[in-house]
Amino acid sequence: MDNKKEMERAELHRAIWQIANDLRGEVDGWDFKQYVLGMLFYRYISEKLTNYLNTEAREAGDTDFDYAALPDAEALTEKSNIVDEQGYFILPSELFVNVRKNAPTNENLNETLEQVFHHIESSSVGTSSEGDLAGLFDEFDVNSNKLGKTVPKRNENLVKLMNGVGNMGLGHYQDNTIDAFGDAYEYLMRMYASNAGKSGGEYFTPQEVSELLTHLTVVGKTQVNKVYDPACGSGSLLLKFAKILGKENVRNGFYGQDNNLTSYNLCRINMFLHDINFDDFDIAHGNTLTDPQHWDDEPFEAIVCNPPYSKKWPGKENPLLINDPRYAPAGVLAPVSKSDFAFIMHALAWLAASGTAAIVCFPGIMYRGGAEKKIRQYLIDSNFVDAVIQLPDNLFFGTTIATCIMVLKKSKPDTTTVFIDASKECVKVTNSNKLSQENIENILKFYTDRVDVEHAVRVVKGAEIAAEDYSFSVSTYVEPEDTREIIDIVQLNAEIRAIVAREAVLRDEIEKIIAEIEGEEGIAL
Repeated sequence: MDNKKEMERAELHRAIWQIANDLRGEVDGWDFKQYVLGMLFYRYISEKLTNYLNTEAREAGDTDFDYAALPDAEALTEKSNIVDEQGYFILPSELFVNVRKNAPTNENLNETLEQVFHHIESSSVGTSSEGDLAGLFDEFDVNSNKLGKTVPKRNENLVKLMNGVGNMGLGHYQDNTIDAFGDAYEYLMRMYASNAGKSGGEYFTPQEVSELLTHLTVVGKTQVNKVYDPACGSGSLLLKFAKILGKENVRNGFYGQDNNLTSYNLCRINMFLHDINFDDFDIAHGNTLTDPQHWDDEPFEAIVCNPPYSKKWPGKENPLLINDPRYAPAGVLAPVSKSDFAFIMHALAWLAASGTAAIVCFPGIMYRGGAEKKIRQYLIDSNFVDAVIQLPDNLFFGTTIATCIMVLKKSKPDTTTVFIDASKECVKVTNSNKLSQENIENILKFYTDRVDVEHAVRVVKGAEIAAEDYSFSVSTYVEPEDTREIIDIVQLNAEIRAIVAREAVLRDEIEKIIAEIEGEEGIAL
């Protein structure tokens, strides 16, 4: 283990906790996360821009150049060039470091920050980065009562927030050992994941599950053309590709869509905080199932998804959907009350011929009848299902449900599907389970080896799946290990006879003692 990295990470987490303590009782937890992330993002893009311009100037021979000290009027002369290169522009006076410097004495700090955020977003209007910047600070409402009931109180909390984020030991944004900005983001998401959109069936995907999904889609590959998540949430699944493959090996970028405005904004912020440049990602807002935004970008070589479980969608209530080329091949639509298979069909439709999709699934869709059974039949008869993996329960924040992973391919070498029971592949962490690195490696080995392993793996032909009424339940094909204690009946009977015999002897001895006592009492009388 890299001790330096772990020490830096621990220090970062302590700093976040300190901000939480400073604002405890002032700002609600989930709102606190939004404000810290917003301020963290503001600091990040300020430092990124400053570093870029300072490096350019110093390489050109101006060793004393410091963009943060430059007059605004002089900086404005290069605004269009800077936006073309970086996707946005920030005046020197509006950089995080300078606004923070004046914050304690600025009675209009809330207005100043509101103006700064507006200027940053509007700097990209009319350019190729406009869509990536628009609305990024919408969740950072400096005039909200959530931040304080009065303007002085809001400003007081804003100063605390700026100082807390400013004091974080993030180091140089490029040189920090732990990808500090990205790590801070992920830590904050984990802190408050139990509140993350549960009402909409959405659950924050743990990093180790994201890692497993990524590895499943890139088996045998060192690069992919582009990666797509049709229900991207905060973008953690997409960004695993940058960490595992290297962002330079995702040749044509990162794509995603989410219907939740907060998640959409978080995902874009997350891209920036992980140093994914604006021209390397395209995150869209809207309903993927009825209004997909990436028609011109498909097909995708890698698709990962943890869609909202059993969420309602129009389905058959919209007669146009049955003719949608994504859903039409199955001849039936996913139930109105359960959109899970709609996401699966969408992913399959946009999957490249050489690609792989790995999708987290609610277990009910693996065995229910009706339309869902017909879709499973289509998937098997068309030979698209490469694997079904049963995960341990209690992996996800906010739910104890034991989920599954369905792996889809359009170009399989045979007609088999591998069923993997990975329900025991986990380690206990407090009240939940977690996939260790060893667990992930074991599951991947099961997947790539594709050989039967007792109580763990079965490689099943399509005909057998058809004979089982197209059930995708792993337990249908993989016999679970019988962990009950084995009892030797012969030995048990012998032990019972010995106990009975011993009991008879003891009873005789007790009766003798009682008789003696009764005789002695008779003599005494």
